[in-house]
Amino acid sequence: MRRILLLAAILLPIASPAEVTRFDIVQRVPAFEGRSFGNVGPYERITAKATIAVDPADPRNAVIADIAQAPRNAAGRVEATADVVLLRPVDPARGNGTLLVDVPNRGRKLAPQLFDDAAQPGANNAEKAADAGLGFLHHQGYTMAWIGWQADIPSAPGQLALAAPVLQGVTGPARDEFLFDHLRSPATATLAWPIADPASLAVTVRSKWDAPREKPAGLAIRATGAQTVEITRPAGGFDAGALYEVTYVARDPVVLGLGFAATRDVAAFLRRDGSGGNPLAANGRSSVQRAIGFGVSQSGRFLRDFLWYGFNEDLTGGKVFDGLMPHVAGARRMATNFRFGQPGRNARHPQDPAWQADLFPFTYATLDDPLSGKRDGLMQRCARSNTCPRVIQTDSEHEWWASRASLLVTDLAGNHLDLPADVRAYMIAGTPHFAEASDKLRSAPTMALPVNPMHAGPPMRALMVAMQSWITNNVEPPASRVPMRAHGTLVPAAQALPHAVPGLPYAAIYTGAAHTDSSVFPAKILGTYPVLVPRADADGMAIAGIHMLPLAVPRASYTGWNPRAEGYGAGTLFPLQGAVVPFAATRAEREAARDPRLSLAERYADNAAYLAAVRAAANEMVVERLLLPEDAQRAVEAAEKDQLARLR
Repeated sequence: MRRILLLAAILLPIASPAEVTRFDIVQRVPAFEGRSFGNVGPYERITAKATIAVDPADPRNAVIADIAQAPRNAAGRVEATADVVLLRPVDPARGNGTLLVDVPNRGRKLAPQLFDDAAQPGANNAEKAADAGLGFLHHQGYTMAWIGWQADIPSAPGQLALAAPVLQGVTGPARDEFLFDHLRSPATATLAWPIADPASLAVTVRSKWDAPREKPAGLAIRATGAQTVEITRPAGGFDAGALYEVTYVARDPVVLGLGFAATRDVAAFLRRDGSGGNPLAANGRSSVQRAIGFGVSQSGRFLRDFLWYGFNEDLTGGKVFDGLMPHVAGARRMATNFRFGQPGRNARHPQDPAWQADLFPFTYATLDDPLSGKRDGLMQRCARSNTCPRVIQTDSEHEWWASRASLLVTDLAGNHLDLPADVRAYMIAGTPHFAEASDKLRSAPTMALPVNPMHAGPPMRALMVAMQSWITNNVEPPASRVPMRAHGTLVPAAQALPHAVPGLPYAAIYTGAAHTDSSVFPAKILGTYPVLVPRADADGMAIAGIHMLPLAVPRASYTGWNPRAEGYGAGTLFPLQGAVVPFAATRAEREAARDPRLSLAERYADNAAYLAAVRAAANEMVVERLLLPEDAQRAVEAAEKDQLARLR
């Protein structure tokens, strides 16, 4: 029988090494209909609200933009309240002692989709037995936490957020960019911030970010609400992929940087506080002894900024996270800790790279920047306080084309750069930004090539096991697997493909990196950094990186890039997607198409040869600790099933 426990708010202050003053449990229920996960057993789900009270005078908080202007409580502290969801073994003694904090992406939970192959919306709910997917994280015994940090979105079912102070009456310049991928006019859009003065609204259009801004006849904008606009588009000259830039005077900014403090303080509270206010505590101590911070895309960039700003030092001087795992973040950061920041923004290839999300420093090592004159690195602050975590950064191949990932492993002149000893980086070759386990090969009118559905779950599960061993038993993970200048696998875009491949229209398209002057509005580009891309083999696929079985034993070319189609901004990259171009079946077929890639018949003598190659590649990945044995078995069974279906 399902039990639901509604608890009244905790009224007494919590004595905590973190600045968590209240932890109000709203609901405590069995998770996944009581499904049991091997030796770990069943899980429970706890929904709560955590209130933090931040001391603006503490140097660890002073880095938060506008913290000095924020409203304060009677004790002179700045308060914010975070949505929190916990999943924990019903019997904590059967867990693995590690708290896995999955930083929400736009309020959503993405770790279950990536590690457990769980599907939305169940991945967010944790109610039905099927919502746990494979149950990988649960069989491993992790206690999981989701802490709302994004203060510019509302708290809602399935969306965790942070209620943070508003600077009422404060105004300032703001800028939004919109790429609609349709030709409807007028087009509607929601701005990042409320409009202070509708008369300040202005709009321009251009074909892509480096084209001149234009105000052609017929282009107009009007406010339709406090934060919504309607853009009337010009009669001609611009296709569905045109870029519309809206500038305006905004009002009432939120102290967005408190999201970093909320993540720091709630995570530290959960792992260290032994009081009755901590639902993970028993017998005067927390049931978790260590913590891993994980984030996908936006939340991966959050973790990079979290580290750079020094938030991995908690208020006792200890580490918040023993390990950090930013996924598909590339060399980007966030436009969060700014007045009128935009945490949800991630400028894509046709858009303006001169943005707060794309500032130096780009990598973990400390470097001198010749453009800004600064010396910095993502680990510079934590090194000073001796609170640096071990880092495993994973990226899809798409990030090396669209998110400047080469700047992780090059200096700012484009030369080879070694990562620090406690950092590993892996490119999962041939993958798009993010694909669910259920995604299938498909076509889209906006893209020139079929859409790449490759899911990164199998190697990510192996690397999660590696991180746990690293922080628990000091067992080092596999060596980094990324394109590198020293290996000849990281090259200028014009040199990436050795020769043309029919059906694979390579045009050396990638997103650049710039240093900007943000004292003018819009920001002005003052200089650029060299960005390099993965070198490809004769099949058009990246040589370096982790090769999952579809690349190790290929039946098609898989890329991390996909050009936009004609009519949708051709000549630029489509955001977040990769492509798939199948091999010819026979030599005669490929020769007729003048395709230099070997045909399937030339690669595999028969079905048995193909399956033998799959088994051998899977076994090799297991030995390299880049694939778990159970995932290897699943891959072999899937290949056998696919071959059987082809024979029918």
